[in-house]
Amino acid sequence: MKQTKLQLLPNYSGHRLECGCDEAGRGCLAGPVVAAAVILPLDFSCPGLNDSKQLTELQRDELRIIIEQEAIAWAVALVDEKEIDEINILNASILAMHRAMDKLTVTPEFIIVDGNKFKKYGNIPHQTIVKGDSKYLSIAAASVLAKTHRDELMMKLHGEFPQYGWDRNKAYPTIKHRQAIKQYGVSPYHRLSYKLLSNTDL
Repeated sequence: MKQTKLQLLPNYSGHRLECGCDEAGRGCLAGPVVAAAVILPLDFSCPGLNDSKQLTELQRDELRIIIEQEAIAWAVALVDEKEIDEINILNASILAMHRAMDKLTVTPEFIIVDGNKFKKYGNIPHQTIVKGDSKYLSIAAASVLAKTHRDELMMKLHGEFPQYGWDRNKAYPTIKHRQAIKQYGVSPYHRLSYKLLSNTDL
C-alpha cells in the first residue's frame, strides 16, 4: 500500500491561541534575519502547507495569501545586519521572533518554536521543536511568511546592489555571491561578522 504524506499537526499544547514561530535568513551573508509569528484557527486546513524549504517560490507565494487571510493573527519582524553583527545570529533570530510576537493583535496562550533554542517571551509558556516546520501547521505557516517576506525585501535590496545577484541567491553563500564580494567588495548590507569569502576565494 502506498504511504501517504504525513499530515502536519494542528496543535501542540491544546491551547486555542497557540503561536508558531520560525525565521528565515540565518545562513545568509547579507540582509536581515526575518521571523514570523502565526496563530491559526484550530480547524485551519491547507493540504499544500509544508516547511518553506520544501516548497517552490510559486507555492510559497500562494500559501502566503491563504495564511495571511485565514490566520487569527500573524506578524513579521526583522533584525538587520548591523544588529546581527552586534549580538550574533542566534540572539538576532530569537529577537526577531520576539519582535514579531510584539506586533500580534492577539496575545498567544502558548508558543511553539522551530529549532532547539529560544528565550522566554513574557510569561507565556513555550516549547522548542526540532524540525517543527515539518511537523506543525503554525510553524510551517510562520516559515512560509518569514521566507516570502524576506525574499521580497532582498528583491528590493537587489535593486540597490544588483551586482551580488540577490534576486537569485537571496544573499545565501553561493559561489557567484562570493565571487561578487571578492570582485566588488562588501555592501552596506553584508554581515561583517560572517566569513564572507571561502578559503578558495582568498
